[in-house]
Amino acid sequence: MSINNQLECLPDMAVFACVVDAGSFSGAARQLGITPSAVSRQVARLEGVLRVRLLERTTRKLRLTEAGTAAFSRCQDMVAAAREVLALSDTHTATPRGLVRISMPKAFGRLVVHPLMPAFLRQYPEVDVQLVITDRTVDLFEEAIDLAIRITDEPPPGLTGRPLMRIRHLVCASPSYLAEHGVPQHPHDLAQHSCIYLGENELDRHWRFGRNGEEVSVKVSGRYVANHSEVRLDGALQSLGIASLPEFTARASLTSGALVPVLADWEHLTHYAGTVWLLYPSNRFMAAKLRVWIDYVVAGLVS
Repeated sequence: MSINNQLECLPDMAVFACVVDAGSFSGAARQLGITPSAVSRQVARLEGVLRVRLLERTTRKLRLTEAGTAAFSRCQDMVAAAREVLALSDTHTATPRGLVRISMPKAFGRLVVHPLMPAFLRQYPEVDVQLVITDRTVDLFEEAIDLAIRITDEPPPGLTGRPLMRIRHLVCASPSYLAEHGVPQHPHDLAQHSCIYLGENELDRHWRFGRNGEEVSVKVSGRYVANHSEVRLDGALQSLGIASLPEFTARASLTSGALVPVLADWEHLTHYAGTVWLLYPSNRFMAAKLRVWIDYVVAGLVS
């Protein structure tokens, strides 16, 4: 096939990718502003050039063939590459403007991201920001969300992004609580203390610690349980017990001396510790408003 013929197929490939994303010829037609019959002709033309069936058509839905699945992945990459090329112009010449929607865990959004936003809004007066503060895992492919902040070992399939920071968890208490009840010297000592824990499931009562290859688990109990880190923080400040807290939640109180770390020579191991990632679909058009928000938050957390 000559290079001219290959280039002539590019619009048909883009239409085919749109059909699969939309789930129907009519849905793709609405997105593209053309008729369903025109969409069908372009897909049929691509099938003719490739000499394979890409879609099994039924009265109810479309189903990708094996060849169609392989072709869709590559056509999707082609569309994403085209969007990236367009994004270069948008990034370098356009004024960032419009709404940026970002989902993030509650405590991280309140204590880490929110403090950065007033200065960002002043610097970019034509960009609006909507923080979707939720501990629910938002589907970036199905919901009207541009970016997501999550704690994860690595980006899930289909997503890419930037690592922002590591989250450590600490156990902390007020000096007055420790003066009255004593200072734990080993994780097993926590079983004799009132502990303030998450409480969303039974595993939240089993605090794990690691040191020099040794791992210890202790079942804790206490009179006050809360599934919000700022509430656990306040409980510790009120001398209600020893609290398990993200380091960023406890940082100011540790600096001021209102709280002190407990078992500081042990690492507190939890499912909620790890790397914080700023994620977005790998094939998403990266508009200027998204790029400046990402760059600003990354710079703010590094500095």
